[in-house]
Amino acid sequence: MAVVTVIGGGLAGSEAAWQIAQRGIKVRLYEMRPQVMTPAHETEELAELVCSNSLGSDLESTAGGLLKRELALMDSLIINAAAATRVPAGSALAVDRHLFSQEVTRRLKNHALIEIVREECCAIPGGIVVIASGPLTSPALIEALRPLTKSENLHFFDAAAPIVLGETVRYDLGFWGARYGRGSPDYFNCPLTREEYLAFWQALTTAEVAPLHEHEADDDGLAVFEGCLPVEVMAQRGEDALRYGPFRPVGLTDPEGRRPYAVLQLRRENTEATLFNLVGCQTRLKWGEQKRVFQMIPALQEAEFVRYGVMHRNTFINSPTVLKASFQFKEEPRLFLAGQITGVEGYVESTASGLLAGINAARLAQGAEPLILPRETMLGSLAHYISTADPEHFQPMNANFGILPPLDPPVRGKKERKLAYTARGLEALREFWSAL
Repeated sequence: MAVVTVIGGGLAGSEAAWQIAQRGIKVRLYEMRPQVMTPAHETEELAELVCSNSLGSDLESTAGGLLKRELALMDSLIINAAAATRVPAGSALAVDRHLFSQEVTRRLKNHALIEIVREECCAIPGGIVVIASGPLTSPALIEALRPLTKSENLHFFDAAAPIVLGETVRYDLGFWGARYGRGSPDYFNCPLTREEYLAFWQALTTAEVAPLHEHEADDDGLAVFEGCLPVEVMAQRGEDALRYGPFRPVGLTDPEGRRPYAVLQLRRENTEATLFNLVGCQTRLKWGEQKRVFQMIPALQEAEFVRYGVMHRNTFINSPTVLKASFQFKEEPRLFLAGQITGVEGYVESTASGLLAGINAARLAQGAEPLILPRETMLGSLAHYISTADPEHFQPMNANFGILPPLDPPVRGKKERKLAYTARGLEALREFWSAL
């Protein structure tokens, strides 16, 4: 029986391995942890979430919601595991991060056709291979990839937010409510007056940041991804930048019916609500500075930090020069690439690329042609983007309605237009999927 190799046990690699095995093909899944750790990972579990525990909006009127529905239709391991370990987060799909990775690990370990190899893969094996080593790919594998990528690999810097112990939050100085006033009241809101906010903003913009490791230094300045800006970088754009961003108080009123000047929101990290993530507060501040600055928020004045925010360098390749929309290398079709290293950005986007790469690797092993999904689907358009974007200005891309073909005829009304994109995408996928 043919064996397909998958390199990397993150979201994309786990999804790819599952899709291949579900089609009756043996899989050898390489994961270098715990023998070799990365700057962002803390455990040896597969599909560990290293930044937020939220997989983004689950609303059908959002691009992320459409992509999740597409993955569910195609029987995604990651989406199924997320549903099984979900924690309340309003309209977002958030999970208990430890239960989630344990569930993914359990399902992969128990699959009769999956062999998990705990060692670093420093060279690309023979046969059909899905490389899903992530944006923190080891230097040895980056060197092995270099002849295939044809040019210098690109990169950006990503950051994680701090996590605090729930029992140390001053619940008497905040209130429960929905994110931006939409959905159920699953977020704990830490309000600030104008004076408190300005003092916090001043401290944040003048706090010391942690130095980058020597191998992460960037001669052209700090290249950060706009969708995951460190909170101190965002704050430096102006006094009100946070108030129109993650600290926006829209739709929120305290128990006395007053709207706060600004609000930091806490999201559950686990089902027991003993840990909370500081929403939108991904940061590169020194750990002592994080404690000092965030404890200036009244509800967090006694907060105990169980994990501080960290920043790490993410590598991705210039995919339009080397990849097809099937996630195959143009000049080496036995090789597939998946995950953030392809230039898709986000947990669900990485999962989606792993799903399609895994399906196509299995099809190749069975002598069938790889799939190119319809452009009307979000995954089809993501695959189209990473394979056809301008290579001179290639940047990571989230799921968004702007990469889909325009509606014909056009639909008036913002919400109606988004719902029409979702309906069209799911109809196209169902028709395509049923015909296979």
